Amino acid sequence: MKILQKIGQKLARHLSEPRPEITQIATSSPENLARSLCPGDVLLVEGSSRFSTAVKYLTQSSWSHAALFVGDALPPVGKGTEQPTLVEADITNGVRSTGLSLYTPFHTRICRPVGLNESEIDKVINYIVGRMGHTYDLQNIIDLARYLLPMPPIPLRFRRRLLSLGSKDTTRAICSSLIAQAFQSIRYPILPEIVVQESNDPSCITCYKEMHHIRHHSLFTPRDFDVSPYFRIIKPTLEHGFDPHTLTWGEHPPESPVA
Repeated sequence: MKILQKIGQKLARHLSEPRPEITQIATSSPENLARSLCPGDVLLVEGSSRFSTAVKYLTQSSWSHAALFVGDALPPVGKGTEQPTLVEADITNGVRSTGLSLYTPFHTRICRPVGLNESEIDKVINYIVGRMGHTYDLQNIIDLARYLLPMPPIPLRFRRRLLSLGSKDTTRAICSSLIAQAFQSIRYPILPEIVVQESNDPSCITCYKEMHHIRHHSLFTPRDFDVSPYFRIIKPTLEHGFDPHTLTWGEHPPESPVA
């Protein structure tokens, strides 16, 4: 087991290195991003590492990582050190806290749960903060690494299941499954399985009811928070009085499209 753990750790360090040929462009300024976040928000990140490449391929999405914004829930740090406001499951360091500046150079997206009161948000935050120190699921890293190797295309119906591989140890996690567990702890929906059933009311033969079933947390990916109908997409640039008339445009005309 120790040998496999060492292999997983070495592989994690290799996969977490950024790919130099990929250039990320942040679409929100650091100031607007910081002003727009609220406790309980899920921050999605378009990463540039080898690991991110595997997640993007399997999910057919731009988003490869997710972190939860916890506001001022963490103890204050020393002077001159950035206050951590995010909790995430990191591939090399496990479940940890980090400052927002780590992701301001990247393309990000804010996904906000709707309809939760302050007490429920606190429960979500306390759940994920209570998991700090847990290790990343290294078995999941080994599983994902296989899909970076040249191989035939994987059918769409199998890709989500491939991401659910891993040790299934409750003290281990990946980024999206950790956040999914936090929201499921208060029974907040992300992408539940919806089963349509016929109504038992004999007076209404055309009536149906929808039954929501909680999807296992290991099946969630960063993309699911983006496409979920229960999370509002927050765009920092638009949140603070965007005025298109203030933009400064260059004088050069755009290049003509290639026929």
